[in-house]
Amino acid sequence: MRFWCEALGYVRRSRGQDDTFVVLAPKSGIGPNISVTLSESPLEARPRVHLDLYTDDQDGEVERLVTLGAGRVEWHDYPDDADFVVLADTEGNRFCVVDKGET
Repeated sequence: MRFWCEALGYVRRSRGQDDTFVVLAPKSGIGPNISVTLSESPLEARPRVHLDLYTDDQDGEVERLVTLGAGRVEWHDYPDDADFVVLADTEGNRFCVVDKGET
């Protein structure tokens, strides 16, 4: 939860939630809420659902997220013209950082 709050600029929506399920909301109040739940399911190498974070500064955003605790993922399936970098959050869940400048 802490990683995603910092990564997205979100806060806990309400204090009544425990650490196994939280709803995160944008600090600004504008944008979608994101629910995060603790799961004991095994991590998947190719999860069916994951987040793509779009940015104008991919290198800077990747470094910022790594500083927050994300890890770089060895990804052997990058196309030659990949506009994304695969990272894993502090729990090992994979997500992508996509360069908005690429099409």
